[in-house]
Amino acid sequence: MARTRTTTVPSMTASDASTVSASAASAGSGASGAPGASGAPGASGAHPRFAEALTELGLDGLHDRIRRFPEATRTAAEAAAAVGCELSQICKSLVFAADGVPVLVLMDGASRVDVELVRRELGAGKVTRAKADVVRETTGYAIGGVPPFGHRTKTRVLADRSLLDHDTVWAAAGTPHTVFPMAPKELITHAGATLVDVREQTA
Repeated sequence: MARTRTTTVPSMTASDASTVSASAASAGSGASGAPGASGAPGASGAHPRFAEALTELGLDGLHDRIRRFPEATRTAAEAAAAVGCELSQICKSLVFAADGVPVLVLMDGASRVDVELVRRELGAGKVTRAKADVVRETTGYAIGGVPPFGHRTKTRVLADRSLLDHDTVWAAAGTPHTVFPMAPKELITHAGATLVDVREQTA
């Protein structure tokens, strides 16, 4: 198999397609989102840790674009239906263990991660999906609500190139009920991710 291409976005994290980095906030569609009740951290329903991360990154304006839905959207399909976007516009944040070391992979909602490609990319001996307790310990969030950045610890992050197919993608805001929109290049930059090709190819 050809060597995986690897590039880092200048200046600017076998996948489970049902586990989504997206969650949700008020119904509707479009990148602008419905305004929240307040621009203050946490007022939008985002996880406090993530809300604080937005402020630290100078992204206070994003608080009003976070959407909250009454029911959890733990799968990419549910999140896409709630937001009103294409499945591939959902950005999943998936935690893997490469030789026991956590690594975050950002993948579009319509695709699966090819674990072998991730292994080759990292030069690891073995790559597996991280267990729920490892995900929470590493990121500070539960599976189904993991955002692409604003984590408890710093980990290596890989972002699949497929995310760049859209002008806007939606990712979790730290809970299974909230999502936020962002241009993929900007999201990859804030995540400190390396742009790679680790999507499982379909026939």
